Amino acid sequence: MIDLQSSPGRWQGARQVASPNADQRPDEEVSLLLIHAISLPPGQFQGAAIEALFTNQLDPEAHPYFAAIAHLQVSAHLLIRRDGECVQFVDTDQRAWHAGRSRWWDPRQLRWRQALNDFSVGIELEGDETTPFTKAQYMALAEAVEWLLDRYPALTPDRVTSHARVAPLRKTDPGPTFDWAYWRQVFDPER
Repeated sequence: MIDLQSSPGRWQGARQVASPNADQRPDEEVSLLLIHAISLPPGQFQGAAIEALFTNQLDPEAHPYFAAIAHLQVSAHLLIRRDGECVQFVDTDQRAWHAGRSRWWDPRQLRWRQALNDFSVGIELEGDETTPFTKAQYMALAEAVEWLLDRYPALTPDRVTSHARVAPLRKTDPGPTFDWAYWRQVFDPER
């Protein structure tokens, strides 16, 4: 695990909480950003459960839903809370375990790609498919993406997509409450 306090893959705009659910990337450049959504328990916000899940400390007894997921070893690079607070779990130069079984059509290589964790960054938004995301989250996401675009030349605005697009039979996040049109207004790569 990389020391998040001294790595260039540590975003200064985020509180650092190291997840053990990460490993070395293969020799492959970061060129994809996946936007996710999570709430734990489902539909509830602002608790400590997401951080507990990503650090393998989720108590399966704390809520009936947790019994089914406490054993999972998952993470994301960043979590953006409802109030815009950012938490970084995995150094962006490391591979976080966020995409699962998925595939993506890479227009540069003209082929379907799998093992997306090898070359992607995962950002979780605290939310669900029925509650609109907050202005603070869109603003924080814009800042994070700007930092990532500056850091990784192969990552461009057209290579930002949703978890649902890369795993459509399995996932639906961030769902219909993520306003892509508003996101494009907030995030202007030309500014």
